[in-house]
Amino acid sequence: MKPMKLVTCGLPYANGKAHIGHLRTYIPADVYVRYLRMAGEDVIFICGSDSHGTPIVVNAEQQGLEPKQLVDIYHQHFQEVFKALDIEFDFYGRTDSDYHHTRTQEIVNRLIDRGYVYPKEIELAYCPRCERFLPDRYVEGICPYCGAVARGDECDQGCGRHLEPGEIKEPKCKICGSPAEFRKQKHYFFKLTGFKKFLEDYLASLRGTENALNYARQWVRSELKDWCITRNLEWGVKFPGEEELVVYVWVDAPIGYISFTERACERLSKDWKEIWLENKAEIVHFIGLDIVYHHCIFWPAMLKGADYTLPSAVVASGMVKVEGKTFSKSRGYVVWVEDDYLKAGFNTDYLRYYMVNYTSHQKDLNFSWEVFRDKVNNELIATLGNFLYRVMHFAWKNFGTVSMDVDDEVLDKIEETKEKILAALNSWEFKEASDAFMELATYGNVYFQSSKPWELIKSDRSEAEKAVASCLAIARALTIYAYPVLPRTMKKMAEFIGVDAEKARLDDALNVPEKIEVKKPEVPFERVDDDKIQEMEELMMDRIRKAEIKERGEIVEDKPRKGEVSNNTSKTGKDAKADETDYISIEEFQRLDIRVGKVVKAEKISGSKKLLRLEVDVGNEVRQVVAGIAEVYRPEEVEGKTVVILVNMKPAKLMGVESRGMILAADIDGKPILLTPEKGVEPGTKVR
Repeated sequence: MKPMKLVTCGLPYANGKAHIGHLRTYIPADVYVRYLRMAGEDVIFICGSDSHGTPIVVNAEQQGLEPKQLVDIYHQHFQEVFKALDIEFDFYGRTDSDYHHTRTQEIVNRLIDRGYVYPKEIELAYCPRCERFLPDRYVEGICPYCGAVARGDECDQGCGRHLEPGEIKEPKCKICGSPAEFRKQKHYFFKLTGFKKFLEDYLASLRGTENALNYARQWVRSELKDWCITRNLEWGVKFPGEEELVVYVWVDAPIGYISFTERACERLSKDWKEIWLENKAEIVHFIGLDIVYHHCIFWPAMLKGADYTLPSAVVASGMVKVEGKTFSKSRGYVVWVEDDYLKAGFNTDYLRYYMVNYTSHQKDLNFSWEVFRDKVNNELIATLGNFLYRVMHFAWKNFGTVSMDVDDEVLDKIEETKEKILAALNSWEFKEASDAFMELATYGNVYFQSSKPWELIKSDRSEAEKAVASCLAIARALTIYAYPVLPRTMKKMAEFIGVDAEKARLDDALNVPEKIEVKKPEVPFERVDDDKIQEMEELMMDRIRKAEIKERGEIVEDKPRKGEVSNNTSKTGKDAKADETDYISIEEFQRLDIRVGKVVKAEKISGSKKLLRLEVDVGNEVRQVVAGIAEVYRPEEVEGKTVVILVNMKPAKLMGVESRGMILAADIDGKPILLTPEKGVEPGTKVR
């Protein structure tokens, strides 16, 4: 009998909304757990909100909230997002709960009693103006290792190294902006240096993705330093015996894996001690690549020191890019799960498939709305959806109940697919698992097409039924094999052929019943149309534009989404009021390179109702520009027309076509009316 498995996900920080970067961890982990259960394994799946740390305190202060109030907001938000995406944890906790504080203090006391924690007087950044010591992200300064601008706990803009309190150079207070000074204070350290040999041996046997293991082994080979595990905050787990200090968030957050397991086991009538104290289970951590150091070095050393069970595997995802650019919330290269994806009304299975199937779990994933459309339309619909619907519909229309005399070759293919999926899970390659069932769908399409049951039924109904039976066996297997990735859609499609996908095992795909009663099926997937993708791209470009404007300190004006009303009242400057007039300076206006241009060519963009591709003579060159004017102007009406164009607009892609400028138009009742000079003006003439 296989040992029980505990699968955990890195705790989302309760300090902001869920974005597509988060899903790189949670969706593959959910898919993994679903496959394990379908393979007959006993699995507990837990996660929860990381509720402590300086950023939460800072953010709460800025919003006029107590830290707990802020955590309440985002804890609920993540629970709702996970539910919407069918990510199902056995328990989803929060680290500000009493049960978690109790477990954290118990483990810290164990480490103290065993001599792994000691006090030390150190120099910390202190703000004379605010009259307080500055923990972590209340401090900004210079990294002592690479010289980049860094925050108090990490060189986030340079070498990426973890920084201990007091290491940062030229500190200043991030609250008031004043220079900070170093003052002495007693803090507590964990003897990480004493675990070097243990970590070398442990990492040699730890399973997981190579990106995590290679990073960790490299770090351990370099010099380890003892780790300061206390901070000057009121919000957090109180350090035993020190009311003015709390436990560092990277000590208490992973202990959530233990405290949440305790609560999950209460619900499931299991003993958590078998997992965390008696070494009777495999523990698998799913994390992002940016927290490998904490999970492969700090965490196992703490567990070893406290005599708890060590993780069996650490599975780290690659990073996420958006439209080919480095993921950045501040620069607008982000896709918000709720505000963008869910509000747009897309099938949530589409996003699950994209996150799993785009690339290897260890490699960087690029999210592109165009690629998203193509994967849905050309893969899910054209291959999987097409096969399931046409087979089920044909069987329902012509037979109703089908005797399942299945071709042995088909059964072999179904079994081969199962083995590919299991092999992929063992190597954490979730793309290979999803590729396996997509290959089976492709095989099914070829089998159905070559069998031609629509012709056979005219001459030999028995042979037609046999061909349909083999195709139904493939369809039945697909609803089972694809269920972990596409639970919502496959659950529905499975019901049409009498399968309960939620309770099915992988082996059930081969246990074909004697007869299958087929109900009238529904089309499994809806196409993603080009106009919808254009809307999503425009939403992102608007976000990027506003981020650039905000970075320059200019006015940011919200552009309402379809069906929404803008409630924007933000103004430039700290003391600006909603009813004041906003002005720009002559210097700001002079930054705009606005010229007269002449359209030398115009044509429609395939798949779009709104966009035209223009070639515009701007004096010294001909620019390609995409303009949303196709609903008002035909291409032949625009060619030869004199227009006004903003030349130094940042290039952007719309419907896959690069636009290097923006045509100016008046908005009359929601329709663009092109601006043209009163008299003849040469292309390239500047507008002043």
